[in-house]
Amino acid sequence: MSQVTIIGAGVAGLTIAREVLDRSLKVTLIDRYEGIGPHQCSWWAGGMLAPFCEGESAEEPVVRLGAGAAAWWQKHSGSVTQAGSLVVSPARDRADMRRFARRTTEFREIGAEEIAKLEPDLAGRFSNGLLFETEAHLAPREALQKLRAGLIKDGATFEVGEADPDQLTGLVVDTRGFAAKPALPDLRGVKGEMLILKCDDVSLSRPVRLLHPRIPLYVVPRGDGIFMLGATMIESSASAHPTARAMLELLSAAYALNPAFGEAEVLEIGVDSRPAFADNLPRIRRQGNIIRANGLYRHGFLLSPALARMVADVITKDEQPEFYDAA
Repeated sequence: MSQVTIIGAGVAGLTIAREVLDRSLKVTLIDRYEGIGPHQCSWWAGGMLAPFCEGESAEEPVVRLGAGAAAWWQKHSGSVTQAGSLVVSPARDRADMRRFARRTTEFREIGAEEIAKLEPDLAGRFSNGLLFETEAHLAPREALQKLRAGLIKDGATFEVGEADPDQLTGLVVDTRGFAAKPALPDLRGVKGEMLILKCDDVSLSRPVRLLHPRIPLYVVPRGDGIFMLGATMIESSASAHPTARAMLELLSAAYALNPAFGEAEVLEIGVDSRPAFADNLPRIRRQGNIIRANGLYRHGFLLSPALARMVADVITKDEQPEFYDAA
């Protein structure tokens, strides 16, 4: 098989295309829209490559397989910042910090003095934290643009239009996310809401997670005073509009991190439906000439390199990798 058609050019489709192209196969990607944009879940991603932090609530494969994501994205986009992750909590929520520490690994506990050295704009606000020094982050939109440009440079073809995998001949990889639900009835949508703020009065060097009593917050620096705040997780496929409560709680948590966020400009409000299966792990299913790769949940940038490698193994080696599901 020398030609592969991929439906969907989001983070799953692009990473799979990269792995398949690197195995000397021809690749065509078909998407309803031209280029990278807000129609894709990955447009609204946080871009945290933080497998050990995710271990607080995620399944073991997310930690193990996500550990290689930063190297993959650095190789194919060159836009990774390796500055670690910082987890903090208000003094009244110290129990949440202990619980987070029990459920995660690869961190060291730090005190107020080191927090102030790492993030001067948090000085005096938190007495202790957890520093995950090996974790990283990236700017999702920039990374996807560079990945797409590299694919075009190396010979991948992009087409704009609707595509029904059942009507295509040859080998087809379906990465349409929640749009593939008719073919994947056990797929569910998880609504995520986020904010992009501009606040020149705050500077952060790495993603910071605030263990907040109502809504855990993460703040990811984008540079030039721009920050991504996320994210809510609601069991709903609705993706048109965020809720007022979610925006209020995100902004309240940001204010608790640093009151200067109260004067920030709101640049964007984003919401989308993230595709997930019951255990929040991806699936690879093959039905004849169609391979369906889906269910990245909130781990798009973290798990897509591993998912892409597994799909490429199915195609080139006829293997049944870890995420392969015969259902």
